[in-house]
Amino acid sequence: MKKWFVAWLCCLAPALLWAAKVGQKAPDFTCLASDGKEYRLSDFKGKFVVLEWHNQGCPFVRKHYESGNMQKLQSVWRGKGVVWLSVISSAKGKEGYVTPEEESAYLKEKKASPTAVLLDSEGKLGHLYAAKTSPHMFVVNPEGILIYNGAIDDKSSTDPSDISSAKNYVNTALEEATAGKSVTTPSTPPYGCSVKYKK
Repeated sequence: MKKWFVAWLCCLAPALLWAAKVGQKAPDFTCLASDGKEYRLSDFKGKFVVLEWHNQGCPFVRKHYESGNMQKLQSVWRGKGVVWLSVISSAKGKEGYVTPEEESAYLKEKKASPTAVLLDSEGKLGHLYAAKTSPHMFVVNPEGILIYNGAIDDKSSTDPSDISSAKNYVNTALEEATAGKSVTTPSTPPYGCSVKYKK
């Protein structure tokens, strides 16, 4: 038991040490997107960036996409100059894994409008940010500092009727930060389906 715990701790320690932390510089990354282009966080210096962990098969994700809630957030904030990057860290053969063609069809069907969808089937980006669930949301400010990490809102259910009465943490964080204010709730426990990482 003791040996198992030590081995587990040794594997976990690097992830905890380097994982993104609120108030610190958000880790830079390079990732290929469903549109065939490579995106780097550093490309968007001077802009707010939202990272949204996504899984088409997750009922918590479906709650926000089938209701149009996520698409509305994407559209409103992209219209204000915010970069919105959806991230799929599902490994090949696991729930949520998609090909570029499948993701393009999904975006069209759902009328979604992220800046790009990053395909992270190896899980490198997911582990870099310690993304735990789909959805799991992060907000990076124009100086490259992580200012929000957590749930999309305070209603951890799969019921779309909860959306109208929910406090949307991402929307609030962006409203406050773009107005030059401090984010009042910079961190919350994310909820949703576990990210289906490669073993």
